[in-house]
Amino acid sequence: MRLDPAVAAATSVVSSLGLVADEAIVLQQSNRITMRLLPCDVLARVSRAGHRAARFEIEMAQRLVAAGSPVAGPDPRVERRAYECDGYVVTLWSHWEPVAGEIAPADYAGALGRLHAGMRTLDVPVPHFTDRVERARRLVADRDRTPDLAEEDRDLLGSMLRRLPAAVGGRGRPEQILHGEPHPGNVLLTGSGPLFIDLETCCRGPVEFDLAHAPEEVGEHYPGADPDLLRDCRMLMLAMITAWRWDRDDRLPDGRRLAAEWISRLRR
Repeated sequence: MRLDPAVAAATSVVSSLGLVADEAIVLQQSNRITMRLLPCDVLARVSRAGHRAARFEIEMAQRLVAAGSPVAGPDPRVERRAYECDGYVVTLWSHWEPVAGEIAPADYAGALGRLHAGMRTLDVPVPHFTDRVERARRLVADRDRTPDLAEEDRDLLGSMLRRLPAAVGGRGRPEQILHGEPHPGNVLLTGSGPLFIDLETCCRGPVEFDLAHAPEEVGEHYPGADPDLLRDCRMLMLAMITAWRWDRDDRLPDGRRLAAEWISRLRR
């Protein structure tokens, strides 16, 4: 996504709402651009028009904030919705100043448990985790979309993405709405404690699927987690995120180096 038009779209939306945005600090640039606008101090997330997940994300955030869940919510100064401008969709969020340091595993697990508790109160249609796995499997099978993926790596990923969903889903564990990707990059350590962001990946499945994205020590502090299921979920998660990095359209910085590292971990 081109940076300058995205910044212009976000600035235009914020200005139209009566907030002052003279400066944009880009915080993340990949398939979506996240920026902090000053001096109004609002966090803007910008994606291409037609990106329906932006609307879903802001609706989920509103519901979870109302349920008291530990999430970073929309900016309360403006209408909580997705705004369209010049071919982009812009959503506006409260900016939280991060606190230095790492989140202790017990605190991480406690926050994730509270998030899951809030999600259990929601009646919202979301994809099943196997739908996301199938998208990754189709990506691996499509040589036009993953032209740089070596054949032996393609075979490994394809095999795991076919085999592991049945192993995960066949254990009969309760399923619920999940964050989908609650890895450390999607958790802010703030003065109010850990807060989760990026809710567009919500799906339904066992809580171990979410725990697989967190550091290994977090699972040890999550009550009732099944260690064998968590091990399978970790392998499945690693296969999925490796597949995303080989997409010819992926824009994650350093994505190919990460993909090679993760393939090596899967082989081990």
